[in-house]
This record gives sequence, C-alpha cells and structure tokens, in this order.
Amino acid sequence: MNRSRPLFATPASAYYLILGSVVALSSLGLVMVLSASSVKSLRESGNSFSFVLRQALFLILAAGLAWVAMKLRYELWKPIAQVSLILSCALLVLPQIGGIGKTVGGNTNWIGIGSFTLQPSEFAKLGLILWCALRLRIHDEKASQGIASNPATLVVPGFMLVMALILLGRDLGTAVLVTGIVAGILFISGLAFRVFGLLAGGAGLLFAAFILPNANRMNRFSAFFDPFAEQNYQGVGWQQAHSIMGLASGGAVGTGLGSSKQKWGSLPEVHTDFIFAVIGEELGLLGTLATLGLFAILILGIFKVAINAQNSFDRYICAGIGCWISLQVLLNIGTVISLIPVVGVTLPLISYGGSSLLATFIALGYVLGVLRRDPQIASEIRQRKAARTARG
Repeated sequence: MNRSRPLFATPASAYYLILGSVVALSSLGLVMVLSASSVKSLRESGNSFSFVLRQALFLILAAGLAWVAMKLRYELWKPIAQVSLILSCALLVLPQIGGIGKTVGGNTNWIGIGSFTLQPSEFAKLGLILWCALRLRIHDEKASQGIASNPATLVVPGFMLVMALILLGRDLGTAVLVTGIVAGILFISGLAFRVFGLLAGGAGLLFAAFILPNANRMNRFSAFFDPFAEQNYQGVGWQQAHSIMGLASGGAVGTGLGSSKQKWGSLPEVHTDFIFAVIGEELGLLGTLATLGLFAILILGIFKVAINAQNSFDRYICAGIGCWISLQVLLNIGTVISLIPVVGVTLPLISYGGSSLLATFIALGYVLGVLRRDPQIASEIRQRKAARTARG
C-alpha cells in the first residue's frame, strides 16, 4: 500500500516549496494586476498595460535583489544588521522632508523618485527584523551562560523609535503590522507572558489614543460590522461592501478572468489593497482557496526554515519574516472579507506596488540563502540539478 509522502519529505523540500509558491504567487499577481488595473490604467494613461508593465519591471528587479540576498554570505549580514535600525529610521524620515515626501490617502509615508513612488516603511520592516535578530542573539548568548536577560529591554527601545516615525506619517496599518512582527519575534524569544501581556496592553492603549480622537478611523471601526448599513454604505463602508459583492458574485468558479465588474470604478484600490476581491470575483472560491493554499505553503516553509536554523540569528530573522508575511496576509484578507476594519496593507507578492514587492523578495531571498548555506540541503540541490541536466 502506497503512503503519501509528507510535505517536507527531504531536507531541500522547504527550498523548493518556498521557491515554487513564490513563483506561483508572483505569476498570479501579474495576471491579477493586469486584470484589476486595466480600466484604471486605460482611463489615466490611455494604455491598459501601464500598471502591469511597471509591476513586471519591479518583479524583474525584485528577483535580482532576491538572488543577491540569497547569495550574500552569512558574515556580511551581521554588519548590515548592526546599521539596519539607523538606515530604517533614516528611510522613515524621508517622507517628512518637503519636496521629497508625498501624501497618499492621508498618509505621508511615500517618497517620489521621478515618476515612481516608493514606501520606505516596507524596507524598514526588514531592517527592524534584522536589528531585532542581532539584539536577541545577545539575549540567547547570555541565557546560555546563565546570565539574566530580558529580551524586551533589548528590542523595545528601537521598536518604539521606528513606531514613532511610522505614526508621524499617520500610517496606522503599517504600525499595526510592525507591532505584530515584533510581538511574534519576542514571543519566539521566550519573553515571559507577564511582560508580554504588559507590552500588549501598552500597545493597545497607544493605538486607542490614535483611533479614538479620529472620527474617520472610528467610523471605519463601526462600518466593518455592517458595511451595507444605510449610514455606512455611501461612505466608509463602501469599499468593504463592494468587496463582499465581488466575492459573492464569483461563486464557486468565478465569472472568468478579466470579467470583474467591481474594477470599473465601484471598488477603489482594486489593484492594490482589494485585489483579493477581484480574485474571488473572477476566479471564484476555487481561486481564493488556491491562493490561500499557496500562502500556507510559503508561510509553513518559512517557519520550517526558522525551526531548523543552525543559529539564533537566522532563526529570529526567518521567524520575523514568517510573522511579517502571515500577518500581512491576515490583515489584507481580513479587510477584504470585512472581518477587520480597513487598515490599508497590500497582499504580499500579488498586489500592485513596487516597494512591497522589492522588500518581500529581499526577505525571501534571505530565507532561501539560509537553506542554501546548509551543507546537506546544498548537496541535495546540486544532486537534483545534476539529475535534471543528465535527463535533459
């Protein structure tokens, strides 16, 4: 009787599963950006392909940067991590400088470079993860020597500095995401639950202080419970209401690629924050489940790498990247299906946006590099490559 092989049957399984899921999600992203942005692109530039061509350009650049990150020696990552907090803060300051920064959707968290715009906070996420990993490596070294150490005191000051700069640009969505990433890393470090609870309570009070005085944000919170309510539908509930309409109209197999009705103007940000609604509308329930399945494989693979990492530096970085991608997927899809208020984060590897694509690919390149630095995995990859060459 044949038994099915486990998902991670061989040492190199994680490498191929991560690589395959990234290729599949990026390819799906290009197709869906073309479909979702075609109407907006035609109206703005007279060319239905302007958005997808930009996305393709960023995808090529991102793949090159991922290759560099994968090949970069372990010894070179530590010096980068040592200055990553300073570099992250410098990037986050740029949007606040007149003539450089741009305000989009009420958030001053963009910089303009010619006809392109970049979001520095996307790169700051990775920079903060690198810095946290370096700091928590100190905690692990002390713990191994029996020296008392509190991981929170090593990480929280730098985290608060980054948070202050993000909130200066009014980007609450990124602030929530960064908080979740650091919380995940601290949890993995073994932070005492009592301290973890105190920090969580402090973060909750901080977010409440930003949300309660702001009428628009409070309206978003009330709208997500019932976006179709009369007082919500024509205002703050419009995006989530039409997102649900798109998902519902797709049925089991969808209305067909390119046939979305919501992209004709009913659903704002359809090619960025709400692209998952177009997947549901055009590819149906099967398309959304396939997308979720690919993300599940990717995230499981990243955490598998973190668990098997040969040193704490790699373990914390991979765990932080896993937290980053999983939380961003949850926040984006939670918004699209109206489980949480609109927070304004993209769907990794799929949504239109060069900054997100570049930062995510660099992070994934690091994860693949951790795998390739393992002698057993590197040997298996070489053997498989040699076997394919022999068959060819």
